[in-house]
Amino acid sequence: MKVALYARVSSEAQDVELSIAAQLRALKDYAGKNNYQVTCEFVDEAESGRTAARPEFKRMIAMSKSSVPPFEAILVWKLNRFARNRADSITYKLLLQKNGIKVISINEPLDDSPTGKLMEGIIESLDEFYSANLGQDIKRGMKENALRGFYNGSQPPLGYELVKVKDGPKQRNKLAPEADSSPGVKTVKYIFALADRGKGCKEIANILNREGYITKAGKPWGRTTVHKILCNEAYTGTLIWGARSSQGLAKNEEIVRLENAWTAIIDKETFQRIQQKMVSRQPKNTHPRTVPSQYLLSGMAFCSCGAALTGHSAKSGQYAYYQCNRKFKQGNGVCNCQAIPKTKLESAVIKQIKSRVLTEENLEALVTQVNEALKSTSSYHKEKLAVLDAELDDTRQRLNRLYEAIESGKLNYDDLAPRIRELRERQTKLEKSRVLAEAEMVADGNDSFNLEVVKAYANDLKQLLNESKITDCKAFLKTFVKKIETDSRKVSLKYTLPLPGTNRRREVLPIDTFGGARETISRTDTVSCLILLGGNGKV
Repeated sequence: MKVALYARVSSEAQDVELSIAAQLRALKDYAGKNNYQVTCEFVDEAESGRTAARPEFKRMIAMSKSSVPPFEAILVWKLNRFARNRADSITYKLLLQKNGIKVISINEPLDDSPTGKLMEGIIESLDEFYSANLGQDIKRGMKENALRGFYNGSQPPLGYELVKVKDGPKQRNKLAPEADSSPGVKTVKYIFALADRGKGCKEIANILNREGYITKAGKPWGRTTVHKILCNEAYTGTLIWGARSSQGLAKNEEIVRLENAWTAIIDKETFQRIQQKMVSRQPKNTHPRTVPSQYLLSGMAFCSCGAALTGHSAKSGQYAYYQCNRKFKQGNGVCNCQAIPKTKLESAVIKQIKSRVLTEENLEALVTQVNEALKSTSSYHKEKLAVLDAELDDTRQRLNRLYEAIESGKLNYDDLAPRIRELRERQTKLEKSRVLAEAEMVADGNDSFNLEVVKAYANDLKQLLNESKITDCKAFLKTFVKKIETDSRKVSLKYTLPLPGTNRRREVLPIDTFGGARETISRTDTVSCLILLGGNGKV
């Protein structure tokens, strides 16, 4: 039986039953004892079993859906390695069963009898209870830690350092300011001094970058980073725990707030005065999630420096424009791209899409290119399988000749054992490579595209760009536009074949080389957009 091995270690510090290496060793031993052929290995490190959003787990499930799955069973050390969530466990096991694949726990021998299924359900329920209870225990421990003035975070704020404090048999963390002469403390005090003089977050970030200050991570300052420091009460010596929803607290659970938990860098009066100034400058905006974006190209448009172009307005919404997000956050020194009027950029892009992209000549050439690439991909997969089959056949023949030499007594087994072992290992690797190659061929497919269908869709898209709402236009554009890049003077539009339905979008057409490289079949058109700026280079 062909089997896959799945191993996982959790991100939770308490969940250290077995290392990845130990799990894989036990799984391979079990497979060997039962004469199973291991075709694939999937490993998720630092991934919680309470969610199915694990990279290798998802890849394993995807491979199981192929027309000829590369394995008939999945071996796990225990069922809790597969999932700690009962609903996920049931869902994915049913999905696997539809493809004839079962999950085998090597340390929890269960059968398909009613009793075996009952025991499996009990084990999974206990695993889920253990995981949920462990999470509650961790939160209770962290809350108690905070109530006693200890710091729960692993990274201290800028200007502070972690100090170990003996607490019975254990050591816990507290915060202590670095020396007054340290770069961290100097930077924090400078930021608060600038804010106290009425400087905004963006202006402070510009000053810091201009004067050579860097963040704790060694990066330039941005308005968000400055804002986080100015709003962090840790600098007043106040410990706050439980204020963030990411800590998973219940709505009615009390937030821990402890004054004078450690030595302050900023006095409370200065801190409160700055908070009031920040609130007074804050515009009364509606949360963006409640208002659909009126910027057609948001999420698709990028500056030549690599940052996204984001929509902004001025004069109470009278003017709308796109601006480099990096420049907006970190100031003029990081990018020289000018702000671009919204209507001019959007109209220029739409005009070029209709006149140069959605034309019969362009679409015919693109469909031909894509179909040729698909044929090339299919041909490559077949050639790769043929090469693997030839190498497998050669390896098997070599092994057979060695076996015949041993049987005839011409050669001694002890002399040939190393060579036999080497050929067997090569055979196993080739068989695994062939399984993966078959899975890639199934995933890539070899379907071609009909020119008339693409043309009809393109005509609908042209009409929609003329008549529909911005949200509908944006949804259509995202089905084939990959990236719009501009330096304020010209625009490069990278797009793929326009296809009806986002599920049929051929964003990536693989052309594998024997080196393993993959290319994206797409077309990039660069158009002159000198109309965007005036003669003096200003909007």
